[in-house]
Amino acid sequence: MDVQLLIDNRQVDADDGKIFERRNPVSGETVTRAAAASVADANRAAASAGEAFKSWSQTGPTERRKILNAAADNLEAKIGEISAAMAAEVGASGLWGGFNVMAAAGLIREAASLTTQIQGETIPTDKPGTLSMTLRQPVGAILSIVPWNGPIILACRAIAYPIACGNTVVFRASEMSPKTHALVADAFIEAGLPEGVLNYVVNAPEDAAEIIEALISHPAIRRVNFTGSTRVGRIIAETAGRNLKRCLLELGGKAPFVVLDDADIDGAVNAAIFGSFLYQGQICMSTERFVVDEAVADEFVSKFVARAAALPAGDPCTNPGCVIGPMIDGKSGPRINAMLDDATAKGAKIVVGGHADGVMMPATIVDHVKPGMTIYDDETFGPVTTIVRVKGMDEAIKVANDTEYGLAAAVFGRDSHRAFNVARQIDAGHVHVNGATVANEPQAPYGGMKNSGYGRFDGRAVIDEFTELKWVTIEPSDQGYPV
Repeated sequence: MDVQLLIDNRQVDADDGKIFERRNPVSGETVTRAAAASVADANRAAASAGEAFKSWSQTGPTERRKILNAAADNLEAKIGEISAAMAAEVGASGLWGGFNVMAAAGLIREAASLTTQIQGETIPTDKPGTLSMTLRQPVGAILSIVPWNGPIILACRAIAYPIACGNTVVFRASEMSPKTHALVADAFIEAGLPEGVLNYVVNAPEDAAEIIEALISHPAIRRVNFTGSTRVGRIIAETAGRNLKRCLLELGGKAPFVVLDDADIDGAVNAAIFGSFLYQGQICMSTERFVVDEAVADEFVSKFVARAAALPAGDPCTNPGCVIGPMIDGKSGPRINAMLDDATAKGAKIVVGGHADGVMMPATIVDHVKPGMTIYDDETFGPVTTIVRVKGMDEAIKVANDTEYGLAAAVFGRDSHRAFNVARQIDAGHVHVNGATVANEPQAPYGGMKNSGYGRFDGRAVIDEFTELKWVTIEPSDQGYPV
């Protein structure tokens, strides 16, 4: 598969002819050869988006809605091609590929519906004969930086919402999934976007820092949205801050799942399997810490282990029905194995699964995890989760909040009022009572607290992220002034 840059609706090679390769994480075979953007390419893409903004920002909501709905249709039509690209580039199962496409299509249609919901308001004023109001106006060119792990959903929200609000987008794709992300860009361009409204840029891994620095600092770029690790998010925020540009950050997570002493254990295990092991746990809201009341811990762990042990594993390129596929690259296994060794040396017990072998790792559960173990604090981002046993509701809340992250959380308990009270006290951007930590609906605001970032995707919240609020008055020209 060959991938070029997309600038002014034309596929082009990199300015200096440079390319890079993405290899399949299992076989090591080259699956994509992609143009590697230079700083000059990045600047061209930003300038193109800045120029296109002049006309695109003046389009009416009906035109934007029509194009976005067509993009959703195009995306659904590419489901087979996209799923194949995701399997080859990022080891995604058919389940994860299909889920990404269908959820993203719904998200785009939700964005289309927002085009008529961008509204201001009138404001009372003490000036006689004066009309005081606010307007919501497009910002300009938006830099959208997207990761590989939920490549379709995360790309579509980073493209569709800014465009719905009348902005243009420079879409900086992940070097881990260049073909997958190129197919997303194609779905939007084929829907009828004018030249420059969406430009697609991807770079070689070693060039990421200078490309992103160039894009953020370009005068045409007015806002930045980034989804990825907390470590890189800090760099993005610092760079945006130096350039006085607002950013929206959705970063890492260590999602807690509280199991109270009155929980429906079978229901909790169903949500636990989904939340922990969908796409090998490589989702920012994957359940990484089960906070389980000791009164029900043995039953929960026993049933959870039995379900995890039965999950089929394999290479999705040859076994599309597998649930546990490969991790993204060879660095993941040694990193997670070191966490397991540290935990077991300090008293934890691996109750199912075990160490990674290269990029492959079985569904793994580590019980009796305590503070002081690396795996207690650090994001694993793999098919491994932990059990922390607690006594009572107050300790459960304390342990759930004992993390630098605050993205997703869940609480299971039959007493819904009690469980809701726990949910209110957990520091997370979204908490689900009797539901999984992995949850997203395009009409509901999505984002994190603490080191999981700030700002919100989805729902009406995105209107604030991708518009400027302007105060405007219409006053009598003959009014008097004191000076």
